Formats: sequence, structure tokens, C-alpha cells
Amino acid sequence: MPEFNWNDSINLASKLTFARFWNGIKVLGSFYASRLLNKPVQWGFPVSISFEPTTSCNLRCPECPSGLRAFTRPTGMLERDFFTRTIDEIHKELLYLIFYFQGEPFLNPDFLEMVKYAASKGIYTATSTNAHYLNDATAKRTVESGLDRLIISIDGTTQDVYKQYRVGGNIEKVIEGAKNIVKWKKALNSKTPFVFFQFLVVKPNEHQVADIKRLAKEVGVDEVRFKTAQVYDYKSDPNNLIPTIDKFSRYKKNEDGSYSAKNKLANRCWKLQHANVITWDGLVVPCCFDKDAMHQLGNLKNQSFKEVWQNENYKQFRRELMKSRKNIDICANCSEGASVWQD
Repeated sequence: MPEFNWNDSINLASKLTFARFWNGIKVLGSFYASRLLNKPVQWGFPVSISFEPTTSCNLRCPECPSGLRAFTRPTGMLERDFFTRTIDEIHKELLYLIFYFQGEPFLNPDFLEMVKYAASKGIYTATSTNAHYLNDATAKRTVESGLDRLIISIDGTTQDVYKQYRVGGNIEKVIEGAKNIVKWKKALNSKTPFVFFQFLVVKPNEHQVADIKRLAKEVGVDEVRFKTAQVYDYKSDPNNLIPTIDKFSRYKKNEDGSYSAKNKLANRCWKLQHANVITWDGLVVPCCFDKDAMHQLGNLKNQSFKEVWQNENYKQFRRELMKSRKNIDICANCSEGASVWQD
């Protein structure tokens, strides 16, 4: 689960029903039981789920398969009826819903209606956006939707730096969108959404770490968070993105000039135990590192979510991870939950 500040934590706690609390206890218990018994144990259902509104995106970021148009899976939009059916099945156990996987959520015309539906079920809702579609009217609807958290990706404070990673983007639109949200929160006397700038630290923007803090204060967002970048071909870093500031890098530089991942993968995974991802077309995959949905554990068009959670595909994936996690491709770039710093 992501980190929360005090006000955000109170908001999250307000969503905690007895059923969700008990489900969380069962999931946590199964994590430790798996370690103790050295075999996968899975009690309860996910505490957190990522639902993909769309694979479409307006930008062309160099390390993003959506931006690169590099998916082997189809591009499409999450349908509202499918979403509501799935939420109806799992909302009693589900505490945290992330409306994001790949793509730009606000491109889905039904996105805010789906947020509103999830909010009506008492689920904590969050999304991540490049903020190019937060015009005045959409910002007002966003605040009114009941969205609890809004992550605004802003990887530079000037256009020349911002566009080096957010290819095709306009920094002024991002800032304007953030200001619109802050304005409507005040106008509607709303404490939500909790808004933070997420700054993906890469080599071209690492010199603007102090600048983004100042910009966030000027705009009036709640927080700034710095995130390490996932670089697919990190051994050679062809796009020259790995930062020189060590704490903002997932990788260490070797004597021969190549890079290797800092993470040391144990044969266990908390994320696999308590969370997963549902693609726009109903595929269930282990986590957000499986961007092209290569590890398909189930299809919600053929099975209910709770059937998928305990099906043989899932059980086999859990066994493989506990046997040799380093041999699972999507785990190689995993940041093990240590990829974000608050400020």
C-alpha cells in the first residue's frame, strides 16, 4: 500500500469496515503463514486493486509501453457495466482502488462516473494522471466525484526539461490542471482529493528537485513525492535516464559502466499477497510490473473475480514465486516498495 500523510490516513481509516479489517487480517496472516510454512497460503481477498480505465495515452514517454504504442495486447476503454459488476462482487473486502495501470484515465469518458460508483461503495479511490485534461469543468467534476487521491505526474518544472521525458506534453497545461483542482477543492469546501505532484527523477530533471518543491507550494498541492524510474534496458540505459543521484536510482553503476538492479529479491512478495491488477478488458495479472499482461492469471469474462483469485493459474504463479522469484521476468525491475520519497 502507498504511504499516507496524517489527513490522508484519517480519510483512509474512515473507509475501514469490519469486513475490510477482517479481510486485511486474513491477508496479512496468510503472508506470514506462507513464510513460516515455506509454501503459498492465501486467505482473504485483495485489500487493494488497480483497475485500468484505458491503455490509450496522449503522451509518448520513452519508458512507457502505452506512450511508445508498444503493447502486444489491444488498446481499449474500460466499460462501465463491466466495472460496476466487478465492484459489486468485491467491494465488501476491497479497501483501496487505484484507477490506473497504463494509459491516461481521463481519456475514458466514463471515468469519473466509475469513480463516483466506487466512492458510493465506501472504497478509497485514487488515480494517476498527466493532468492535460483537467480543464475547469473536468476539475470540478473530479472533486465532486468523491475521488480520494489525485497523483499528478509532473517530471520537470520548465517545458524544455519536462518534454524530455513527457514527450508531447505541455507543462503549462499540467500546472493549470493542478490549479483548477485546488481551486475547486476550496470552492466546494472539499478535503478531497488529496493532491500530490509525483516527480519521476531521471537524469534530465534531477537538477530540478528543489524547484518542484517550490512549484508545488505556489500551486497549493498537498505534497510532493519523488519516484525512481523503471528503465527497461537498464544494463545499458540507451535513453540516458538513470539519475546520478544514487537515492533516486533503482540501479547501481558497475565498474565497466553497465548498470545492475539494486534490489535483492527474496522468494516472497507482499504485493502478490494483497493486491493485483485488472486490465480494461478483464484480464487479471499479478501486479503493475506486468504492463503488457503477459502473466494472465484469469479472465473476468469467463470467471468471477473470487474464482480467479483461487484458481490453479494463481496457485501455480504463487508457487513459482516462492520457489525462484528471480526467474520471473516482471520481478527483475521491481522496486520492492521503496521507490517513492515524500517531501
